[in-house]
Amino acid sequence: MVSQIDKQIERQFRVEQFLYREADLLDSWEWGKWFELFTEDVRYWMPLRRNLQRRERGTGQLPTGLEMALVDDDHTQLKMRVQQMSSGRHWAEDPPSRCRHLISNVVVVEEDEAKQELVVRSNFIVYRNRLEREVDIWAGNREDTLRRQGDSFRIASRTILLDQNVVLSKNLSVFF
Repeated sequence: MVSQIDKQIERQFRVEQFLYREADLLDSWEWGKWFELFTEDVRYWMPLRRNLQRRERGTGQLPTGLEMALVDDDHTQLKMRVQQMSSGRHWAEDPPSRCRHLISNVVVVEEDEAKQELVVRSNFIVYRNRLEREVDIWAGNREDTLRRQGDSFRIASRTILLDQNVVLSKNLSVFF
């Protein structure tokens, strides 16, 4: 008999392995395979962050979905970005950057058995070295809605919250 804890451990393992495989695809520049991890109704969203005074916290610290965004892609827009990165004619990636995606603190915060979906939060660090001296480091967290598909998942939504409100890099030709 499988206990509830055994089920939670297995679910956690499957979610973590899925996210680690996704990061590996990005680090290997396998954009097409990475894109296949998303559902047709995906929203891939990175809102702008604001600095708030202590007295203002709780009045808009978390995104509502209406903010301006650095990235706000649906399936079609995400596909166009992937095609551009894969084309070999993307000026911001010539020569290609070297990237590393580190994922940690993976937590399943909600499960909807009826929809076959999990809400998962994780932290990330993305390191990028470009040319000889350009280095960018982005840190933050993500909230993903993962939809079960067979023995694995597909990403139905991703909200990316950078831990900076001003992006200092020359471009954002990277996926999070």
